[in-house]
Amino acid sequence: MSPEELAQEINSVCQSLAEQVALGALTAEDIPAPERVAVMRPKDRAHGDWSTNIAMQLAKRAGMKPRELAQAIASELGSGHGIASVEVAGPGFINITLDAAASAAVVDTVLDEGVRYGTNDHLAGRTLNLEFVSANPTGPIHIGGTRWAAVGDSLARVLQANGAKVVREYYFNDHGEQINRFAKSLVAAAHGEPAPADGYKGAYIDEIARRVIDQAKADGVDILGLPRVDSGSNDEGEPLGEGDSAQREEFRKRAVPMMFAEIQESMKDFRVDFDVWFHENGLYEDGEVDRAFDVLRSKGDLFEKDGATWFASTKHGDDKDRVVIKSDGNYAYFAADIAYYYNKRHRKQDPADVAIYMLGADHHGYIGRMMAMCAAFGDQPGENMQILIGQMVNVMKDGKPVRMSKRAGNVVTIDDLVQAVGVDAARYSLARTDYNQSVDIDLDLLASHTNENPVYYVQYAHARSRNVDRNAAAAGVDAALADLGLLDSAAAETVLAQLALYPSVVQTAADQRAPHRLAHYLEDLAGAYHRWYNLERVVPMPLTDPESRRGGEGAAELEKAKNPEPALAAARLRLNDAVQQVIANGLGLLGVDAPEKM
Repeated sequence: MSPEELAQEINSVCQSLAEQVALGALTAEDIPAPERVAVMRPKDRAHGDWSTNIAMQLAKRAGMKPRELAQAIASELGSGHGIASVEVAGPGFINITLDAAASAAVVDTVLDEGVRYGTNDHLAGRTLNLEFVSANPTGPIHIGGTRWAAVGDSLARVLQANGAKVVREYYFNDHGEQINRFAKSLVAAAHGEPAPADGYKGAYIDEIARRVIDQAKADGVDILGLPRVDSGSNDEGEPLGEGDSAQREEFRKRAVPMMFAEIQESMKDFRVDFDVWFHENGLYEDGEVDRAFDVLRSKGDLFEKDGATWFASTKHGDDKDRVVIKSDGNYAYFAADIAYYYNKRHRKQDPADVAIYMLGADHHGYIGRMMAMCAAFGDQPGENMQILIGQMVNVMKDGKPVRMSKRAGNVVTIDDLVQAVGVDAARYSLARTDYNQSVDIDLDLLASHTNENPVYYVQYAHARSRNVDRNAAAAGVDAALADLGLLDSAAAETVLAQLALYPSVVQTAADQRAPHRLAHYLEDLAGAYHRWYNLERVVPMPLTDPESRRGGEGAAELEKAKNPEPALAAARLRLNDAVQQVIANGLGLLGVDAPEKM
């Protein structure tokens, strides 16, 4: 019996008692729906398989003492199918113990549903636009962007497992001052000059500059021979930017697409497939900025002051109003943010019910203005727009931190991390920690094949279960003979309980935007499986243990554990396979492989 099924049973019992006026002043309408009935795993397994605090939640409205209400519910619940016993504990907790067959029924459920086990449709009918990474195309993706790649793609998979339509989106900032600084830095590097004070520097800038020069040469363009001073227009006759030059423009138009292509390739290699690659330039070229501004003007949320155009964001909770068109006629950066959100909500294909932004720690100050903008369009902040802020990643090597700065040039990139530890370890390690917290990535640990390495620990459980299958097939263990009611040992019951938790973990990970919960769950399941594996065999093995030969205390239990009868061996094989399925399902949601052998 799963926690969801138990919650349904508790709801039904409460509804029945309310109709009988057995719950004081409570009516059937006061009873929470099954999905709102809290069913938890007790910290101490001696207190049962599951626990609920529903009596404590309802006692005040019922006009009863919590323990009195709990006893009334427990008395009815104890007669339910698959429930071995129900006890009231503490101030009003109801502790429930399932019978062995009901507890083990989860094995059949897992194996029948296969890859669908754990999925649900509670987000069906909703389109969630999930924008993540969105690093500037001024170089390779650094470790912070790599964290968002792992977390964002894992979250997308989890949301899809809950029935949502998810649009993975990458926003290219290819319009603005950072691109100008990038081009200036490349020109300086090409001439062996120091980087501009506000520019980018380091070995990767030198490498990009050399590649641009080589590409231009192959195309018959002497890029270093082009004017370095403002020549008024580029080779298509279009005006150049302020203080720009033909040489800088040539570096810009070659280097930025080069970075786009590299970023896309890095994402693909990291198993992240975006549905939309959105270019900031398009907001201006396609009139998206003007369309969004027209809507805000119609609502009275744009005004003129000091020769500039302002967004009246204080009307919607921001701490100050924001300039959107500067006095010199140029758009402020926030103009693109406004247009981009409006575009997400109103585009013709897959308009977003919810726009989720995954931003770095340095964007925390943007939340107020972004939510104000959301409200100005008539949307609900925190519902139609959700902003997740990720914290820093610290890379450790040989026990020492690896210092990183993209501007200084000593970055650790996504490709560096993958080369050092592989895609599986990189994705898992970055997704397993709450993005609200900073994380230390120990390269030495992640490259090791030890139980201290969390991804190895989980993957090894899957590989071990596959090895059990191979051995069982060779020994002729027949899964059709299984009697799941025989899975009554403490170790087996712990594994069964973990299997039953999986669907609720998947739903919680989606609702709380917390894919790290899935990783923690997998580690708990793997731990329970490894302990069970070390105690109980699937494939019979005649005992040579001295204690068994002497017939001492515990010999019968040891014989059963190591040399099970066919029905028990078959039941253990099915339990083994259920664990295997759930680990594969969970790793799949994290974008991590489930290996056959290790």
